[in-house]
Amino acid sequence: MQLFSLEGKIALVTGASRGLGQGMAVGLAEAGADVIGAGISDMSETRQQIESLGRTFYELKADLFEEGAGKQLIADAIEKAGRIDILVNNAGIIRRNEAEAFTDKDWNDVINVNLNAVFQMCREAGNHMIENGFGRIINIASMLSFQGGLRVPAYTASKHAIAGLTKSLANEWSKKGVNVNAIAPGYMVTDNTAALRADEVRNAYITSRIPKGEWGTPADLKGPVVFLASEASSYVNGHILCVDGGWMSS
Repeated sequence: MQLFSLEGKIALVTGASRGLGQGMAVGLAEAGADVIGAGISDMSETRQQIESLGRTFYELKADLFEEGAGKQLIADAIEKAGRIDILVNNAGIIRRNEAEAFTDKDWNDVINVNLNAVFQMCREAGNHMIENGFGRIINIASMLSFQGGLRVPAYTASKHAIAGLTKSLANEWSKKGVNVNAIAPGYMVTDNTAALRADEVRNAYITSRIPKGEWGTPADLKGPVVFLASEASSYVNGHILCVDGGWMSS
């Protein structure tokens, strides 16, 4: 089990207040890491869960809509905790509309948060990790890193780009001690999917296509994120790990 231990590591998780971010933050703490949670929402529930495990929780307010927020967040996290060993780029937004009616503002908002801010954080954290000779960067991709989706053109574009960015950075940084991989969650019970789950027809179709027969939960990402953050995945680079109940095989 030592291969999966994160004892002594410090992990930064964006969007850690609830949902997938909270699930992964708690999973990393269960494996021994201290956690920096970043976001704009109240993180008291995440703090309580992590501190109950005997781990340290650092909280940072960060609004990734703001220009340069990704770069500033990494600087603030290093100042707060001393270093970053693991970066989980989880925070993201989604806007829904028919492509012919999709506004420039919605497009720019999604690309800025889901891609531009993520690149800034990867770049700044990557520099820091290269200096330290060790790092794990885990980007959160999507089934829409592979598929087109419906009524989400900006989100789909951003998640395709995250898959490409992950592979590009892995090519450059693997020899420098920094592994860059991504997790592509399937249909998960989160705020972002509330509209889909409320649509009885769409919900029934989606559930029927998932071989496991049910939507995933934030807890389902605990094992995958710990694997990619630990020594157990030391020879895994530039990989997009689907955690989807078998969706991509159906």
